[in-house]
Amino acid sequence: MEFQDVVRRRRMVRKFTDEPVSDESVQRIMRNAVRGPSAGFSQGQGFLVLQGEQLQRLREMFEWWAGEDPKTAPVVVIPFAAKSVYLERYSQPDKAWTSLGDEDRWPVPYWDIDTGMAALLILQTAVDEGLGAVFFGTDEETWPELRAAFGVPDAYVPIGMIAIGHPAEEGISEGASPLRRKRKAFDEVVHWGQWT
Repeated sequence: MEFQDVVRRRRMVRKFTDEPVSDESVQRIMRNAVRGPSAGFSQGQGFLVLQGEQLQRLREMFEWWAGEDPKTAPVVVIPFAAKSVYLERYSQPDKAWTSLGDEDRWPVPYWDIDTGMAALLILQTAVDEGLGAVFFGTDEETWPELRAAFGVPDAYVPIGMIAIGHPAEEGISEGASPLRRKRKAFDEVVHWGQWT
């Protein structure tokens, strides 16, 4: 698929068939995810890929998981960001920004930004594979249980979850925000040389 087609066709798919996703597709999606930008090449992301029994275990663990169409997908990827990896990287001699643990030099949390870029690569690669995907948030109160159940180190924070599968619908999902709101005009959001 041409890149412009991937960008144009990418949308949040909320209903999936029960058709499995091939291992080849999952491997390609995840190989692209780790190719995202990383400040200082810190590589402070981690990804938990759940399928089959492990995914069923996740569904059984959390009540908020039940009854929602996106959560019936055959694959769920949980991207995690590790702030401490970035802080440690930027305390090394070739960066030497701060002492270990000092966040004052970080105007924005690049650990979350880089992990968000990796999540976008997952969403785009799913489209390129002929699949659908949706990104959704997690409940912070469940993070300790999630980490404990799947052996995730405490330093890693889930930025959300991505459900991946074969789309069960064409076009925009019923109830999705793009049905209630129009995309802003290009000139309203892109400013050339000066904002106003």
